[in-house]
Parts: sequence; C-alpha cells; structure tokens
Amino acid sequence: MRVLVIPEDFRKDAFLLEPLVAAMFAHLGKPRARVRVCRNPLLGAVSQALSWERIQEILDLYPMVDLFLLCVDRDGVVTREQSLRRLEARAAEHLSVQRGFLAENAWQELEVWALAGQDLPPDWSWSEVRQEVNPKERYFEPYAASRGMQDEPGGGRRTLALEAAQRYTSRVRMLCPEDVAGLEARIARWLARP
Repeated sequence: MRVLVIPEDFRKDAFLLEPLVAAMFAHLGKPRARVRVCRNPLLGAVSQALSWERIQEILDLYPMVDLFLLCVDRDGVVTREQSLRRLEARAAEHLSVQRGFLAENAWQELEVWALAGQDLPPDWSWSEVRQEVNPKERYFEPYAASRGMQDEPGGGRRTLALEAAQRYTSRVRMLCPEDVAGLEARIARWLARP
C-alpha cells in the first residue's frame, strides 16, 4: 500500500508526518505501508494546500498512490474542516474507487502531535497546549530548546516525532482524539471498504 501525505509545507512538516503516519498505519495493521511525504510540488502555505487546483495536480502527478492524506494546521480557523471536506468530495469525484483522499487539520498545529508523545513539564496543562492557537511558538519550540534540539534538522521535529511514534498507541492517539484518532478511524473505514 502506497500512502502520500500532503503537508502545507514539507520542509518542516515531513519530519513530523512521516513517522507519525507510519505509526498510525502500523497500529491499523498495515506496518508495511509505504508512507511518504509529498515533496514535489512544494505547496509552501495552507492556502496552496486548500486549493483544489493544487490538490488535483498532486493527485494526477502520483497515479501509483493508493491513499492521499492532506494534513494541515487548523491555526484556530473553525471553518478549516469544512474546507477539507469540500476537497475530499472533489477528490472522490476525480479519483477511481481504488484510490482515496482524506484530509485532516491538526488541532491546532502538527507540532502538537509530537508533543503528545512526550513527558511534558509538570507545570504545562495538556488542555492548554491543545487549545493554544500558536502551540509551535508557545510550547513546541521551547520544549525542543529545553532538550537541546533547536539546531537539529527540523528544529527538533525529527527526534520528537520519532519518539512520539514509539508512543503512538499509548499516548498520541489518546491525547489527540479530535484529529489523530479521528483520522485513524477514517483511514480504518477506507481500508475496510469492499
């Protein structure tokens, strides 16, 4: 099974998405799924990732992919999910029945998925991390810096996502029910289709 994850900007998001989505597929009984992050074309912004023309370009560019996953930040935009469902509907009309397209917005940013797999400082409230509109600046970057990872590729994203992937079943999917567990359930339904 070939899975292509489409981020709004792969330059940092790839470090987060590849290990976490691979862990999700392993949890779903598909440990050999080939999970890759789309690096061509570079979208570079959420507006590009929400553009049907850009999504259609990617769908057509990768005919060998079985399942496309668009993963973007919510950024406090309450209508983001509606935009994603519209893209899913258009993709369903465009793709053959053997191929799928699912879209999810991180609640609020993808970096929170990596934080979900960590033992965070005791004075941090998980509900505050989840609700913070700018968790990357407020929580992720200070946490990466506290672990001396700010200068590694992705600013700590690689190591923290790999660590979180090891705790996917026990923590990440449990602490991120609206987005991670929701996406997982939707993938499970797609995998179970006739």
